[in-house]
Amino acid sequence: MTNLLLVIGLVIFVLWLLGFITSYTLGGGIHVLLVVAIILIVVWLVSGRR
Repeated sequence: MTNLLLVIGLVIFVLWLLGFITSYTLGGGIHVLLVVAIILIVVWLVSGRR
């Protein structure tokens, strides 16, 4: 389960980077993806240290 969260977080982060680099933005949608990716990675880190 934690590996799945990490993969989802990394995929969202990469998509955000691609959108940022190519200047393709959907308003605040790209930044929402970044926030979701960061939250998923933090959850993965916290649950991995138990």
